Amino acid sequence: MKMLSGLDGLFLHLETAETPMHVASLSLLELPKGYRGDFLADVKRLYAARIPLVPALSRQLAEEPLQFANPAWVQADDIDLDYHIRHVVLPKPGTRAQLEACVAQLHAVPLDRTRPLWTVTIIEGLPKRQVGYYTSIHHAVLDGEAAVEMVKALYDVTPRPRSVARTSGAPAVGHAEHPSPVDLIEGALRHDVAQVVKFVRLLPEIARAVTAPWRAAPEDTSSGSAPSLPSFAPRTPLNVAVTRDRAFATASIPLAEVQQIAQVQQCTVNDVVLAICAGALRRYLAHHGGVPEQALIAGIPMSLREQGDAEYTTQATAARVSLATDIVDPVRRLHAIHESTCAAKAALTRTKSIRPTDFPTLGMPWLLHGLASLYERSQIANVAPMPFNLVVSNIRGPSVPLYFAGARMVGYWPVSIVGQGLGVNITVESYAGVLGFGVVAATNAMRDPRQLADALVAAHEQLLRRCDRAEAA
Repeated sequence: MKMLSGLDGLFLHLETAETPMHVASLSLLELPKGYRGDFLADVKRLYAARIPLVPALSRQLAEEPLQFANPAWVQADDIDLDYHIRHVVLPKPGTRAQLEACVAQLHAVPLDRTRPLWTVTIIEGLPKRQVGYYTSIHHAVLDGEAAVEMVKALYDVTPRPRSVARTSGAPAVGHAEHPSPVDLIEGALRHDVAQVVKFVRLLPEIARAVTAPWRAAPEDTSSGSAPSLPSFAPRTPLNVAVTRDRAFATASIPLAEVQQIAQVQQCTVNDVVLAICAGALRRYLAHHGGVPEQALIAGIPMSLREQGDAEYTTQATAARVSLATDIVDPVRRLHAIHESTCAAKAALTRTKSIRPTDFPTLGMPWLLHGLASLYERSQIANVAPMPFNLVVSNIRGPSVPLYFAGARMVGYWPVSIVGQGLGVNITVESYAGVLGFGVVAATNAMRDPRQLADALVAAHEQLLRRCDRAEAA
């Protein structure tokens, strides 16, 4: 039995029917030439062999009595692969638009909390021996960095799946845990006492971090200073009370081209990704309500993991970064974004050790779920100010081609979460030399995210042309 951390519990308690809190991905797989097997059966065999390597796939929630605190993770009685691994066939002709629409429909359905919180869907009906592979897992289980570790366990680097021996300490499926109510209560109390003690010990460090900006010398610019951000983001058509229907679109951009832009402009790949998103949002909003005079602000997840930490949990925080959408010139916009990300990173460095991923949770399920339901029913997100306009996440994924159940993965795109007041999410992950952009939207905030996905490619090409001219000069 393992108690959920405070941060992991947030993703459970803030979930509603309109705002499912699972993260997902879409892979495009290419079957070997001459393949005549049953790919669904191959996938089930692979999962049966690999689940012991990924503890997150074989654990489920055990609720506290009266839900007075965060639940615990326990080993499931059994993993019903016929339930967790599904199969759909697209109608002809099986286009990319149909695939994206299928993923959007799948992504809108919350996961069943009485089972381990993951599903897989094999999507057939595509041309050229291609198969879609959609996999979802609740954000209470893991974050983006942990998801990369899960990919390493499930995928192979050769067409022939490797033989896997169960590692020492990996749970054996079927060795179920059934803690008593007393066990759950004791576990919750021990967890919360430990978090209170930890908080007390951190108080001196918290005090130093809070007072650091006032103690810094006025001429000290080493912290990556940049113009301070306003408290709230500007209102846009994206910032509404969302409904449950989802839309999804993908874009792919060569990583080498993004790295070229970063090198020429002396910034990071992440800066360029944000600049591409900013340029695309300007193009989209120009035709949907207009570009606000105030710069859009993005919420940027930042990892709090130590080097080598592969624990299946959420260990991240969020930073606010200006997307500089008030600047017309794309290169000047990129440099303004670079200044803002430097300031955000400097702030994270100062406060990383005191940013919580765990905290006491007594009463949190009642309070947070009640507030989330009230916020949703009131539709206040239609008028309430938001700290940022959307979430943009960038994850470093595998750099080499991977294979899944013998099929080569030829495309990969993340599928993430939208929330009340945050109707669009752009998540990016690199794979084998390509940046895969996944654009998820509540349909009442953005009916056709294909327009934004195409604008991402156009914004990238504009930046690339400017850099080519700079190099030629």
